[in-house]
Amino acid sequence: MIRKSYVKNLCVVTFYYKKDNVQKVELVGEWNDWKPEPMKRKKDGTFWISKRLRAGRSYRFKYLLDGQHWENELEADAQVPNPFGTTDSLINT
Repeated sequence: MIRKSYVKNLCVVTFYYKKDNVQKVELVGEWNDWKPEPMKRKKDGTFWISKRLRAGRSYRFKYLLDGQHWENELEADAQVPNPFGTTDSLINT
């Protein structure tokens, strides 16, 4: 799940991810050259992270599960092909 709010020319995007049997979730995306960023875990098992992104742009991203499995966000604004023969999630800010 994704939630967006706007402050001036910034879009505050909060990413949420929940899946059983996952110990660690990292968010990776174009905004920081695909560097994995650890997501925090709530008591109910939901992982989350908030990012401040420039409004009016589109960004590709993915979730990295337990350091080895890539997963897209089904509620993203779009799914777009990447050079690796799979797809990336896309968020419009």
